[in-house]
Amino acid sequence: QEARLRNITYAAPVFMEMSIVRGGDEEPETVVDSTETKVGRMPIMVGSDKCNIADFSDEELIEIGEDPADPGGYFIVNGSERVLMTSEDLAPNKILAEHDTKYDDDIQVAKTFSQRRGYRALVLCERNREGLLEVSFPSVSGSVDFVTIVRALGLESDEEIVHRVSDDPEIVKFMLENLEEADVQTEQEAIETLGQRVASGQGKNYQLKRANYVIDRYLLPHLHEDGVEDEEVRTNKAYYLCRMAEACFELALDRREADDKDHYSNKRLKVSGDLMTDLFRTALNKLARDVKYQLERANMRNRDLAVSTVVRSDVLTERLEHPIATGNWVGGRSGVSQLVDRTDHMGVLSHLRRLRSPLSRSQPHFEARDLHATQWGRICPSETPEGPNCGLVKNFAQSMELSQDIEDEKALKRELASMGVEGIPGIDGVERTTPADD
Repeated sequence: QEARLRNITYAAPVFMEMSIVRGGDEEPETVVDSTETKVGRMPIMVGSDKCNIADFSDEELIEIGEDPADPGGYFIVNGSERVLMTSEDLAPNKILAEHDTKYDDDIQVAKTFSQRRGYRALVLCERNREGLLEVSFPSVSGSVDFVTIVRALGLESDEEIVHRVSDDPEIVKFMLENLEEADVQTEQEAIETLGQRVASGQGKNYQLKRANYVIDRYLLPHLHEDGVEDEEVRTNKAYYLCRMAEACFELALDRREADDKDHYSNKRLKVSGDLMTDLFRTALNKLARDVKYQLERANMRNRDLAVSTVVRSDVLTERLEHPIATGNWVGGRSGVSQLVDRTDHMGVLSHLRRLRSPLSRSQPHFEARDLHATQWGRICPSETPEGPNCGLVKNFAQSMELSQDIEDEKALKRELASMGVEGIPGIDGVERTTPADD
């Protein structure tokens, strides 16, 4: 209540243990200064675990001037109440197969939005009108032959590539056509070919270095795991691309239907926590860059290095508070944060449970605006605005519950093992000895 009345931000200080180490490489390392320092303030959601009034009873809330019926779930920045709009997006790291049109020809496309730590890369595997597969991903202009990419990732032999895609005779026939048209036969040749694409006109060593960097950094980044060897990650990427190729071929043979982008199993929701994660990541990176700059400047001027002088707490604070105050989020999105609608209690509840689609409201998007059968019990069928936002701005159903971070990988692997699923050689497979949990 005090934050509202005095036009200040309801936030908590963020502390970090930091040490300045001088030396390295040839010189011995010495710790110049080590202390716990305040790096900034982080806005706190009203009613969350970290909120001061989270555990108060109704009587205690009334005593301090708060409304016991207030649902919380919003932030107070510069005295105004701001709610972060839940956004709806296509599920990341999931293969979606669909028909597309290119040069008036019907082609089959398997795509995945590969996402890791805030970086999102669209990887496409297309079967063109000649029946050949092409892969496109960020930092490589145009598309690259499927066989070239797979060989660059370590699958060299024709037999292994075909086997990893499918054992179906018709799909094998399609794959053999691709292998016959392939220009490269070895992993080294494939990386050299890729190097010529990503760094044309440069020296050969730089081309190879750049090609390896692009494969590791921009191709299917979600398959990277900390502590896993690059070679194993590349094998996983090759197997994943083979799955995408299989999806294209199955679509061409009418073995599967095109994936429905509006089906709710292919959607994921970004709630306040996910949005704040994106914001904090960029704010912390900005702070790290600023600390580096301050250290270099102090060192050049031969000043005494101290944690308190190189850390400017307003850098993190500004990067966290400004987007919530204005609604201009990282990644160029606008309108993410809005003033809470205080018309009445129902207006507040409705606003907190609102859901936005990232699609442009100026274009038709008929299918996206339609009520999909899988929204039953999840999305309210009647509460949507009239006009250009119809069907793009939705609201949660009354009894909807949102599940977060439910993917327990070990439990999933045990469950798969109990169903008889076998792991791919070279990849951490399922543990067959452990019985599945209920």
